[in-house]
Amino acid sequence: MMKLAAPVLFLFAAIAAPIAAQPMPASLKVAPAALSLFERDWVLMNWALKFYDKDRDILLEPAEARAAADEFRKIADSNGDGRVTPQEYRNAREFILARY
Repeated sequence: MMKLAAPVLFLFAAIAAPIAAQPMPASLKVAPAALSLFERDWVLMNWALKFYDKDRDILLEPAEARAAADEFRKIADSNGDGRVTPQEYRNAREFILARY
């Protein structure tokens, strides 16, 4: 019985080690919505880096991205309803591209 238990325990440990090494959901980094907005659009990213990258490290921190997203929302939401439609987004992007 002991001779059979040792290989089974070894096999279990060999299988469990790689599974335990996988990142757990709590350790996964999720980009904030504000940051992903700028990562998707080079015009907005360059604008945000120019005006909101306070430490000038060419990386938007979550707080910097939030500040830039808030300002973008003010520029884009032309009718003041709190939502940015695809057309408002395009208009704001063109405005930023032309002005900055």
